[in-house]
Amino acid sequence: MRAKRLRNLIFSIHRYIGLVVGLILILIGITGSLLVFHSDIDDWIVSQQFGVVIPQGQPISIDRTVEIAQAAHPQWKAVSVSIPKSDRHPFHVVMEEPNANPDIYLDGAHQVFVNPYTEKVMGDRLERFSYYRFLLNLHYRLFVEQPGVILTGTVALFLLIAAVTGTFLWSGWRKLSTGFKIKWKAHIKRRNFDLHKVVGITTAVFLSLTAITGFGWNFSDFTYPAIRTVTFSPIPNDDPVTSKPISGQAPITLTQAVEQAKAALPGMQLNSVDLPGSETGAISIYGLYGESWSTYGVAHIDRYNGKVLQVEDSRQPKSLGDRIINSFFDLHVGTFWGLPSRFLYVLVGFAPLVLFITGVVMWQHRRENKNKSKS
Repeated sequence: MRAKRLRNLIFSIHRYIGLVVGLILILIGITGSLLVFHSDIDDWIVSQQFGVVIPQGQPISIDRTVEIAQAAHPQWKAVSVSIPKSDRHPFHVVMEEPNANPDIYLDGAHQVFVNPYTEKVMGDRLERFSYYRFLLNLHYRLFVEQPGVILTGTVALFLLIAAVTGTFLWSGWRKLSTGFKIKWKAHIKRRNFDLHKVVGITTAVFLSLTAITGFGWNFSDFTYPAIRTVTFSPIPNDDPVTSKPISGQAPITLTQAVEQAKAALPGMQLNSVDLPGSETGAISIYGLYGESWSTYGVAHIDRYNGKVLQVEDSRQPKSLGDRIINSFFDLHVGTFWGLPSRFLYVLVGFAPLVLFITGVVMWQHRRENKNKSKS
């Protein structure tokens, strides 16, 4: 009797979580699927919108790229430069409007595309409306800034509970073979139930991973310290890295800073350069050691004397807590098995849609049966 009551309670929790947050989970899931290959898709969009780069001679330097973008848009301020992935990609210079609202995601931020061979500006666009940033904004904060971050983080927690309760309710615990079987020739109610249980159990682990990591990111002010506390890991120093102005000495070039970063982090594939935000700001160089941001490197360079102020190498985490936090990216976006797991995550992102539809159908059937029994 107690077991039946417990099962009924778990069933009710599972059902009402799906009914209450199901639509938001569908939105988050589909946008997540569309983001898996965002880099390739956005590169194609840029090539269609602004043209293809044709290699001819030596490419211009990062410093010259910033000069060209700044001359084309003197009313904006260059803040970062994304390095071309190949000789057929342009430089991306991110520039900000002077009166941008810092409380609004990427307000006043523009991407300016510069041809590295012709030295011409190919065009520009608002960064928040690029393929990647638009979908990320919807996926992460539902276009409502910090309240959206809290909401999607809370929904991630509900997703985890739904995945755990659904796994508990899975009929395959009685007989394993039936838990993975869909009776296509059975009544539509049975097919609907089988589809729900099979899609649910096959995606439960991956949905749980995205839920845990999504919750961890959205509430990082709480989860990161908690992870480091539980793992007895030191709290990193988050103080900004600063440069020391030298009287009468001009700042070093961005090209010189990049060379320093390459020496400090050998083998790193350069990704982007953040320009100093103030007279005492440092030049920050970011790069990857593979295709995933779980293996990244960052070098902060003094803008005056060129010394390496601080280096971060995710391949050499300083603690167990850092190792756990660094794993969030691969687990959330599906890069842990390379291309196969990325394709898998595209499918996993559509699981909430299938589960919501089949779940609503089962709920309606139950209501109809109850009404019939009452009458």
